[in-house]
Amino acid sequence: MTIPERAARRCWHAAINPLHATIYFSPDLGKEYAGLGITDRVAVNLASRSAAMGAVGAGAVTATFYNYRHDLVSRHLPAVWETATPEQALAARLRAVDSTLRRLLGPQTIESAELAEAADLAIRATEACTRHARTLYAAHADLPVPEEPHLRLWHATTLLREHRGDGHLAALLLADLDPVEALVSHTATGRGMTPKWLKIIRGWEQSDLDAAQERLAARGILDADGELTAEGQDLREALEADTDRLDAAPYEHLGAEGLARLAELGGGFVMQAVGAGAFPGDLFGKV
Repeated sequence: MTIPERAARRCWHAAINPLHATIYFSPDLGKEYAGLGITDRVAVNLASRSAAMGAVGAGAVTATFYNYRHDLVSRHLPAVWETATPEQALAARLRAVDSTLRRLLGPQTIESAELAEAADLAIRATEACTRHARTLYAAHADLPVPEEPHLRLWHATTLLREHRGDGHLAALLLADLDPVEALVSHTATGRGMTPKWLKIIRGWEQSDLDAAQERLAARGILDADGELTAEGQDLREALEADTDRLDAAPYEHLGAEGLARLAELGGGFVMQAVGAGAFPGDLFGKV
């Protein structure tokens, strides 16, 4: 490897994924989708993320998203496509990205040479992404690359986010973690979503979370208090290491210097966005 160990992982968690994820908590997305006739918060989330795959149904989306409760997905898909087409949903999402980033970052950052540089670096990294067995990445890779730098940056972070995410699903399967166990064990690290948001966004009930915690405890992954055991910590680190290995190509292609610069620039933009209220204060943590 030509890049420092875990450097790509740190960049992804600190810069790439948060920049992409700003859209999921933006009021602008709800406003744009309301204009299409889609007002339910879950329907907005599902349609905005799955639209790149076309008017697919609940089965395909549950499989591709991995950790959403299927009955939540089937409540909205494919019915949402009777209200708006995937093409309309994608256009509305991009309009929301535009207004969201302009609001969170401000005109000075949006027009800066640094943002354009970050967009170029992120796009360069995507040149080494691969489509095979990466459904969400491949679907988004078929979309046109926007011209404006802040939209190009968001598009690139979307590609990099879904590329790593698709590989992570393979690692979860190998670790024998079902959708709820994956979420509960991630929450136990302190870096995953709180149970409140697992219920709101993913559709799980408290009974689902409790049952998953019991199964993980029986496997020695969690202790009686729901904390990761030493074995559980090893499992979560192995998951990340496997995901790193499956996702190494874009960052090797970018090189150590380019990766460090992308992490520096992107991390700065994320801090700006967080300071401007991009995410709910109770989104991450154990409780």
